[in-house]
Amino acid sequence: MKKFKRTTVTAALPYANGPLHIGHIAGAYLPADTYVRYLRLKGEDVVFVCGSDEHGVAITLGAKKEGVTPKQFVDKYHNLMKTAFGDFGISFDIYSRTSNSIHYETAQEFFRTIYDQGIFLEETSDQYYDEQERIFLADRYIIGTCPNCGHPAAYGDQCEKCGTSLSPRQLINPRSTVSGNTPVLKPTRHWYFPLDKFENWLREWVIEGHKEDWKVNVYGQCKSWIDQGLQPRSITRDLEWGVPVPLKNAEGKVLYVWFDAPIGYISATKELLPDTWQKYWKDPETRLIHFIGKDNIVFHCIIFPSILKAAGDYILPDNVPANEFLNLEGEKISTSRNHAVWLHEYLVDFPGRRDELRYVLASISPETKDSDFTWKDYQQKVNSELVAILGNFVNRVLVLTWKYFNGQVPSSHELPGTDARRKRILEIYNQAHNDLNFSVNEMIRALDEFRFREAQFQFMNLSRIGNKFLADTEPWKLAKEDMEAVGCILNYALTIVGNIAIACQPFLPDAAKSLKRQLASSSFESSWRKFWEKKALIDSIPEFHQLEKPELLYRNVEDDEIAKQIEKLKKPKLPVMEIQEQAQLKPLKPIISIDDFAKLDIRIGKVIQAEKMEKSNKLLKLTVDTGIDQRTVLSGIAQHYKPEEIIGKEVTLIANLAPRKMMGIESQGMILMAEEPDGKLRLIHPSEAVVPGSTVS
Repeated sequence: MKKFKRTTVTAALPYANGPLHIGHIAGAYLPADTYVRYLRLKGEDVVFVCGSDEHGVAITLGAKKEGVTPKQFVDKYHNLMKTAFGDFGISFDIYSRTSNSIHYETAQEFFRTIYDQGIFLEETSDQYYDEQERIFLADRYIIGTCPNCGHPAAYGDQCEKCGTSLSPRQLINPRSTVSGNTPVLKPTRHWYFPLDKFENWLREWVIEGHKEDWKVNVYGQCKSWIDQGLQPRSITRDLEWGVPVPLKNAEGKVLYVWFDAPIGYISATKELLPDTWQKYWKDPETRLIHFIGKDNIVFHCIIFPSILKAAGDYILPDNVPANEFLNLEGEKISTSRNHAVWLHEYLVDFPGRRDELRYVLASISPETKDSDFTWKDYQQKVNSELVAILGNFVNRVLVLTWKYFNGQVPSSHELPGTDARRKRILEIYNQAHNDLNFSVNEMIRALDEFRFREAQFQFMNLSRIGNKFLADTEPWKLAKEDMEAVGCILNYALTIVGNIAIACQPFLPDAAKSLKRQLASSSFESSWRKFWEKKALIDSIPEFHQLEKPELLYRNVEDDEIAKQIEKLKKPKLPVMEIQEQAQLKPLKPIISIDDFAKLDIRIGKVIQAEKMEKSNKLLKLTVDTGIDQRTVLSGIAQHYKPEEIIGKEVTLIANLAPRKMMGIESQGMILMAEEPDGKLRLIHPSEAVVPGSTVS
């Protein structure tokens, strides 16, 4: 493998329209942070850049919904995310934002460089326009039926069910995800990046050049896109918010967010290192690594590299270790239903316990397939691994050292004698030493190969082996008759603890600080290079060194703490629907006047009897007390409610609807229901009990 002088590491720019949740952290930011910490400890030259992605249609719509300007909207979420990243300890060298002036200048310079070469295509074409919202729709804001597989919610750029690359005009029955209405075609002029002209180069660079070293999921998705044939992609949009297209005849046009956003990595580096940024982006001796989630693979492996190639002498990504998705309690993380663990809330609920979340997320890292976070599993991993394995081993060794040697590291001389007991101790030592060296070697190999789940497992093995070493040698029993043997055992156990203090720094930085404090040593950071070069245990604590008093690394997570978190997931509090869910809603009906609405007599009634209609799978026959009378109402809810479930329930009733005869029975009203996107019906009733006959106004 080629050796590089330095490494540029990027983590996907999070979109500034909401807070961070654990799915974001597990997908891109924790793996990137672990890797960067590892490189720094090895003494490598590395820059770690990220920032908020602040442009696009979603930003303007979010701002409109909150009644603020786009700038106010992105300021809110940029500050929230930046603070959460900092509080969690993600060690960016810079966390910038794409609304900064240096980013505008950098993105416009990219556009001009490519434009001046005559690479862009300029074209006036009919594009979908939402007449209600008065906006042209980006590809991702149009859904319809996939012409390839029939999936009813394919996006305008790709069907996520079959993976087919699409254009909005290919969709059957297209709909706007913004309003739910059918969009109309309207002419507009834009600039296109001719991705098709880079297809042969991409085939050679990706398919032939990275088949062996890129992850299967990354390589497979890229190959699928290229094999389908690439098409020119519009890189401008009709929006007021964004990086203006730097041409005189381009008023009202901004750069497409997926053109300008990844350039944010470069503008952030410029902001951080204004005099030396080029060596991190243009020197062939620099290695570029992108950490992303699987939904960003195409942009980072096909589109952005093509833009870099067109712009000139920029380096290309050497690897893109994209992760799959993290689910929560067996379901997809959903911001609309508040089915998420928000990072900023976790840090409030579990103060001083950042390592716990780092450890659990790394242990279930969705590196090759989607994985699932559960609070019970969180509790189990903290209590049975961080507390019972790592914390227990370290504390036992330090407590025993204080008990028998007053906190001084005992002599490291070889254990003399040939009696059976000492021979047995030597056998235990040799086995432990071999096992420990194997785990150190495998941990470093896994870190180099972006297998962070495996790397952390091998790191934890150091404590597992250490616990076994103590259990097998039993120094507390030997203390009655052979303190020389006890000293040798504890000296080696402290060597293990010292190596754990070195090894844990990329995974558990807070534990590393605590161990550094307890071991009274400041040399662990400088020991990593020796540790990495040897790929085995190193002598980390000199004999007769005075230790500080021991303290617990971790404490158990209690049942009531977990119960509170599980209960929190049941309390929806974010009203904004996710695009995927919003897309399934029925469009708005034609506008009516207040006079039309005033004709309706809507009242609250109480169901006093309910029975299923014979020969009907849909109808329930209800007797409803309206406060004025008791009337029969037929309602098509039999597939959603059993008769016994609805008796005693308050319902919302249109009381002055003309009677209608169905199956020989006259229905005197209509029960109002809420229909969810999946077709499920739900009763609409007051949050508090009211008198039957109360009117709704």
